[in-house]
Amino acid sequence: MINLKGLIKKNVLLKMTSLNAVVIIIRLIISIFVQRELSLKLGEAGIAKIGQLRNLLQMLTSTSSLGVFNGVVKYVSENESDEKQMSKLFSSAFIFGASGSIVSALVLFFNAEYISVSLFKTIDFVDLIKCLAILPPVIGLNRILYGLINGLSDYKKHAKIELGTYVFSVLLLLIFLYYCSLEGVLFSIVLSPLISFVIIFILFFDKLKKHIKLKELSLDFSFVKPLLGFTLMSFISTVLLNYIELDVRTTITNRINIEEAGSWTAMNFLSKNYMVFSSSVFTLYVIPQFAKINTGLAFRKEVLHIYKTLLPLFAIGMIAIYVFRNLIIDIVFPNFTGLESLFKWQLLGDFVRLATLVISYQFLAKKMVWSFIITELISLGLFYGLSKYFVDLYGAEGVVMAHFYRYLIYLVIVIIAVWYYFKSNSKAEVNA
Repeated sequence: MINLKGLIKKNVLLKMTSLNAVVIIIRLIISIFVQRELSLKLGEAGIAKIGQLRNLLQMLTSTSSLGVFNGVVKYVSENESDEKQMSKLFSSAFIFGASGSIVSALVLFFNAEYISVSLFKTIDFVDLIKCLAILPPVIGLNRILYGLINGLSDYKKHAKIELGTYVFSVLLLLIFLYYCSLEGVLFSIVLSPLISFVIIFILFFDKLKKHIKLKELSLDFSFVKPLLGFTLMSFISTVLLNYIELDVRTTITNRINIEEAGSWTAMNFLSKNYMVFSSSVFTLYVIPQFAKINTGLAFRKEVLHIYKTLLPLFAIGMIAIYVFRNLIIDIVFPNFTGLESLFKWQLLGDFVRLATLVISYQFLAKKMVWSFIITELISLGLFYGLSKYFVDLYGAEGVVMAHFYRYLIYLVIVIIAVWYYFKSNSKAEVNA
């Protein structure tokens, strides 16, 4: 008989996975209730508007810190014991955060009316956008601190922060929903970064004091050039991705109706909930591990180890979601009639996406800036082009079909790019 407890203790990845699974199961249970309430009170149109704001907030998460999150993760994992280097890293990171926050706040504040009309087809949400313009400094600092937590692979504290932030954000959302309807929900989403910021300080204060010594921070540009590559990569993967999602949702609304856009947004929400499981593992485990690997053989062994650990668990979960899809719709999104047909393609696409992301995180771990940018642009271009083409043929289902086909092609491209990287490195070593 397999000693499951002993197996988890020996396998760091399984240990992280099991802890993340607990957090995600709790999140899913809570989100079932929350999404049901949102669906019943706001309908597909309200869900579509919430999707618009969440995409804007994701873009802001990147621009407020100038996308240094993965860079902080990488360099913290490499320099954890070197106080001097850590001080230089955070001095540079705070310069990025300050610059990104100021620019983001000014753009939001002075373009509030344009953004409101672009996202919601009305000027009724100008005050919401101006409120959001106050928060970039908090959001930027949040990302830098999260980078520290992930770089240290402190997955227990990370799990507490994730769960604490989610629970308090949900409570705020429900209060605003019952008293202020859609406008209240949107304001609660805007305020969620502030909740995360407070929880990080409460749960992680001791380690923050240990690794970020404010007296030693100075106008140090040592890590500015290394971090610039991550800024560019973040712009492509976060800002451009969320802009495309905004545009695709607008396309569905204009070419079909806002209800179909709401169904696709609901499917996206379900996908992002279970994909949180993988993304936290990637930043806590995969980037720090890949950063230390320098040979193709060691890389292949680590990728196979991750695949054998994660893919079977993920496959079982996805099969269960597909089998019980109608029950999930009835419980979470009642009356969302266009949702059932989206499950097959979304789940297939997400499974291939997981397999692809494991390998593609090598680009971040080794700061392969141009490999990342070129492959990501191809991936986003495929999704955008295929979505625009398929939406006229198959409606919202065409967008999730585009999602699947995009990742099939992207997987092949990423494998070739990483294979070429190790081949070039081995040739360079031989010639040296």
